[in-house]
Amino acid sequence: MRLFRQGTYALIFYPATFMFVIGCFAAGLFGSKPLRAVVHAWTDFHHALVRMLGIFTEVRGSIPSGAFLIAVKHQSMFETLEIVRIANTPVIVLKRELSQLPGFGWATRRYGVIPVDRSAGAKALREMLLLGKEAAAIGRPVIIYPEGTRVRPGETPPLQAGFAGLYKALGLPVVPVAMDSGRLWGRNLPRNAGTVHFVVGEPIPAELKREDIEARVHAAINVLESGPQASA
Repeated sequence: MRLFRQGTYALIFYPATFMFVIGCFAAGLFGSKPLRAVVHAWTDFHHALVRMLGIFTEVRGSIPSGAFLIAVKHQSMFETLEIVRIANTPVIVLKRELSQLPGFGWATRRYGVIPVDRSAGAKALREMLLLGKEAAAIGRPVIIYPEGTRVRPGETPPLQAGFAGLYKALGLPVVPVAMDSGRLWGRNLPRNAGTVHFVVGEPIPAELKREDIEARVHAAINVLESGPQASA
């Protein structure tokens, strides 16, 4: 069943994604709003596809509208699409390599992303802060994966330094989001049927000390690491 689920997903999702990228090129001729509508249709399509394969989403809490820094646990590709559905037209911090992929990279840049070159050090942080301020100025939330990369279920690494820098520079409250997709999802393909749980925490105020904001966000995005009922 796992191989059937993975094969069906790959055969449908990746060709469909190519078509959505073509749709972004066409929609982009008419401005950013039509292009964003195509991106949102793509994430809705993905949501429907995984439901067909027996993977459901349960969201506890809601992300408020407006400019926030949204800190998300990262275990698989699944939440990178699902969080776009849950948030309100977010700008997304992602690896620069993804923003440079042919076609797809162009679409992400037009939608709104903050590419980060981890090897660029202070220069990368300055660019991230500049783009983050531009997003906040127009009321769009900024999504960041503060642990820096995908981790396995149960892993709770310390937050990367870039999170605290972005938090301080933007001066925005943080909405923490815990989730447990790694139980059902491999690196790029689904493994098992079931429900992925998202827990949206209460907004954490701006302008806290670094040790305080890091401790509160780290705890909030990891509330599911002992099981989906840990936050109940």
